[in-house]
Amino acid sequence: MKKVLFTLLIVTGLAQVAWSQELLVQNETLKFSSELEQTIWKSGAAEPFQLFRAVQADESVRDDAWLALVTELDGKAAKNSADLNLLRQVFQKTNQKFFKKYEQHSTFNQMLTTGKFDCVSGSAALGMLLERYDYSYDIVETDYHVFIVVNLDGKKIILESTLPIGGMITTPSEVEKYLAAYKPSELAELKILNQRLAGPDIDYSDNATFRKVSLKELAGLQYYNDAIVHFNAQAFGQAVEQLSKAYLLYPSDRILDLRELSVDLAYKSMATN
Repeated sequence: MKKVLFTLLIVTGLAQVAWSQELLVQNETLKFSSELEQTIWKSGAAEPFQLFRAVQADESVRDDAWLALVTELDGKAAKNSADLNLLRQVFQKTNQKFFKKYEQHSTFNQMLTTGKFDCVSGSAALGMLLERYDYSYDIVETDYHVFIVVNLDGKKIILESTLPIGGMITTPSEVEKYLAAYKPSELAELKILNQRLAGPDIDYSDNATFRKVSLKELAGLQYYNDAIVHFNAQAFGQAVEQLSKAYLLYPSDRILDLRELSVDLAYKSMATN
């Protein structure tokens, strides 16, 4: 009985099919780490930039560098709208300004302030710029990695944020080789729930996930990454909180499965204390 009550307290409002962010925020079923994060969620902010800023939100983080990059690229876009030259500028300038040091589980805010980034925050920056300049693109989620495929003039171009040199792949044979490495194996299943989405140095064998996600869903994966940090530190209650937010943004099986496991472990942790 205690387990049932504990689980209900944690997942109130999350067990119904018709979950909605507005309903959850109204009923204050989510816990926020800062007033800024709470303000973003309660305002119903749909802008991806704000959603990425919400994770480990900090009032001291300024947008100046991002606005400067956008202003610079806006000037170039006025001359070269959605072509290969502008795409190259987007990739190179973003690398120069923000992709200073790869570090697993670097949030978007850390990228803005220190230049530490990972595949999620890096792909988020590139994706928002591609959206701004009207490129046709897909954000691809794999088992433990995220990258971008741009569709330009009937050809696919890979943008790999974790490779500052060689990360913009344009040669068709190299593009196909890159994509083939991530294609899921038949009947493969995601093996490790608490493995964060990381960089390019991963095991490609038996991939289970190869899915297009939106910027909003990618923001959910940033919450998922943050939850895994808490999970691996055995802070299961905090993991549940972050996974609940992640699921609202991106209701995927991997997020749901880890949330259910976190709820179970949170209960067991309470029972032993």
